Amino acid sequence: MSPFKDLRESSPNDSLFDLPPLAMDGPGLARDFQHYYAHNFGRDRDCRSSYYPYKALAVALRDRLMERWKSTRAAQDVANCKRTHYLSLEFLMGRAMSNALMNLGLAEGAAKNLHDMGLILEEIEAAEMDAGLGNGGLGRLAACFLDSCATLQLPVKGYGLRYEYGMFRQLIENGHQVEEPDHWLRDGVPWELERPEYTQRIRFGGRTEDYTDEHGRPHKRWVDTNNVLAVPYDIPIPGYLNDTVNTLRLWSAAATDEFDLGEFNAGSYPESVAAKNDAEHITMVLYPNDANECGKELRLRQQYFLASASIKDVMRDWIRLHGKDFTHFAEKNCFQLNDTHPAVSVPELMRQLMDEHYLEWKDAWAITSQTMAYTNHTLLPEALERWPVRLFAQLLPRLLEIIYEINARFLSEVAGRWPGDMDRQRRMSLIEEGDDPQVRMAFLAIVGSFSVNGVAALHSELLIRGLFRDFYELWPDKFNNKTNGVTPRRWLAMCNPGLRELLNDTIGEDWVNDLSLLERLAPSAEDAAMRERWDKIKQSNKERVATMVKAACDVDFPTEFLFDVQVKRIHEYKRQLLNVLHLIYLYARIKRGEDLGTPRCTLFGGKAAPGYEMAKRIIKLINNVAAVVNADPKVNKQLRIAFIPDYRVSVMEVLAPGTDLSEQISTAGKEASGTGNMKFMMNGALTIGTLDGANIEIRDKVGDENFFLFGLTAEEVERTRGHYDPNGIIASSPALAETMALLESGHFCQFEQGIFDPIIHSIRDPNDPWLTAADFDSYRQTQEQVAEAYQDRERWLRMSMLNTAHSGYFSSDRTIAEYNRDIWRLDPVRPPAPGKR
Repeated sequence: MSPFKDLRESSPNDSLFDLPPLAMDGPGLARDFQHYYAHNFGRDRDCRSSYYPYKALAVALRDRLMERWKSTRAAQDVANCKRTHYLSLEFLMGRAMSNALMNLGLAEGAAKNLHDMGLILEEIEAAEMDAGLGNGGLGRLAACFLDSCATLQLPVKGYGLRYEYGMFRQLIENGHQVEEPDHWLRDGVPWELERPEYTQRIRFGGRTEDYTDEHGRPHKRWVDTNNVLAVPYDIPIPGYLNDTVNTLRLWSAAATDEFDLGEFNAGSYPESVAAKNDAEHITMVLYPNDANECGKELRLRQQYFLASASIKDVMRDWIRLHGKDFTHFAEKNCFQLNDTHPAVSVPELMRQLMDEHYLEWKDAWAITSQTMAYTNHTLLPEALERWPVRLFAQLLPRLLEIIYEINARFLSEVAGRWPGDMDRQRRMSLIEEGDDPQVRMAFLAIVGSFSVNGVAALHSELLIRGLFRDFYELWPDKFNNKTNGVTPRRWLAMCNPGLRELLNDTIGEDWVNDLSLLERLAPSAEDAAMRERWDKIKQSNKERVATMVKAACDVDFPTEFLFDVQVKRIHEYKRQLLNVLHLIYLYARIKRGEDLGTPRCTLFGGKAAPGYEMAKRIIKLINNVAAVVNADPKVNKQLRIAFIPDYRVSVMEVLAPGTDLSEQISTAGKEASGTGNMKFMMNGALTIGTLDGANIEIRDKVGDENFFLFGLTAEEVERTRGHYDPNGIIASSPALAETMALLESGHFCQFEQGIFDPIIHSIRDPNDPWLTAADFDSYRQTQEQVAEAYQDRERWLRMSMLNTAHSGYFSSDRTIAEYNRDIWRLDPVRPPAPGKR
């Protein structure tokens, strides 16, 4: 019961709750900033830290978000609208302040009024730590999607985990990656709002038992469990200039008040509170390494913790609005599963409907299979999660029973369609049999969902031709494509203010909400004066990059050089190795006395998973090659290389506007989509890439002549399997043979002999799945075309402008509009402005 019930009854005018709206201008924000700075945080003119100005400005902004947050929720309740619940184990949000200022329309006023106080807004914004609750593209995509949902005023709530330690902080020591904890919560997060009243109790372990209710109906219950509390923390997600603020709800694990009294009375106090420590480990660290049994258990705990808490929360909200009648639940709710990680939501929703709300299997399955929608983000079979049946039996025994029942009913359907085809049944079973049977989580997600989508045209096509072919043959109507996109607010309007002003002057300001309007820029590519303005903006952005590289790497990047950038997770399929082999080749050319014609600065960035030794070794190779190149005065006049440590969202916000050439060079058929390619394109970078992921659609939009294509196609890659001969390729290519000879000579590891032998062996291995040697010559020749094009400044600027002009398709607003049209079918809800009813 609300503590305000009596007050509301005695105050019909709601005077306690109806406050005058806060000023939405620079002076009003500045007044509140001064109030919080002086009175809430107790600072005065002697304070020299940017941390307290950041906290004061954040709280002043949060007040304004709070007004809109409450009115958005109230409007959605009144509308009795359908809602989507976006479940993701990753949300790579980055910094919130600059985004809030822009979406509230306060950035310019805040900068001016803070400047009048002697403060610089950029320095205040830089005091905020990145919210690194993701490994890379998956989590950043989820963040972009939430921004677009709020901007389109769709009732979508994000659900994730509030990891105490986010993605590790990366240091580079002697060329090696070193991981440090990223305690992003250390100083508190002013944007979040703890909601302990919505805490949920999550079960693990125990056993199941049968019982009969008072009406003689059989049921199951899950008993003798070890329970953990899920405490929600809400983060506001503002739409762009529309008074809508949606919610990202992050769950934090906490122990219950229970402990083992027997152990305590026996004098074993540590053992009696061990459960508390185990409980809080669930959300301690982002994505544990699942290479060992402890890692697998913790990761499955995280996935179930997210699924169970989120579904319980949705159920609570449903009962608040509709009571315990679930007849229309599927009409009003959709759960979007962001990759395979939340797939356990399928049996968990079944469990809650049957065990806690007493629905029969048929009715529970009808609801579940009409509300779950699954997005797949990978073409790598090893990335499709499988969990040992024995682990499920230990941690989630009731869910395992439900999974077996789902599987039995599903295989009966398969048998009815293909009688006697036992091979097909084995292939499609949710349980992979063997010495250690596994639950196939991707298959569980497909069977339990009404929609299955890939995230780029090629990716979706390869899914139905390969990984999920059997399921496509059974349910072709389930499968669809939703090519990814990125938010133009953060990735163009906010991170590239110079280009934003030029676009506003040239095509008006509406492009921020409708990126297709960038097409109007295309004719300006033929205007010499516009190209000159474009060039000045790019040079200014390159100066920002150079400043950042100097501070982080102590390497000078001359802005007249071509800025060639590859920043993304370090993985063999993304082929940073191909890039560094080309740099070794360029180094050899310069040492022979050749003039490259186009001097080049190549920047790498990205993190290797802590247990991924080959990826870590590739980082070491990049840094060793960089050390040799940068120290050689003959070479560094034409070539510079740097590896920027701790790549994160705020680093990309500097790199995207200042990059000339975007490296998207994964082995064709391996990258699901990519989103970094879109951010670079929006900001006028040209792409060198394979026909992989969204590169295909980027090339289609911008035209062949404005994209640097190389390499085997996905079909050619597949045809190469089984008879790939990298040693023959190396022997027949003078350029690659020279490059490999230099690498194998130990020139880049003179004091660490043999350290790169595993890399050399991987390149020469006939079973190399990434086909690095096969694409080298094509890549090298295309890089020569890049160098030639860059020398023609007017041509390059024209190509750059056309990349931006044709990037409108890659807005996440378009992607979310397609999700809504084809899957969610939500009606936008427009809340009243604060102070209005």
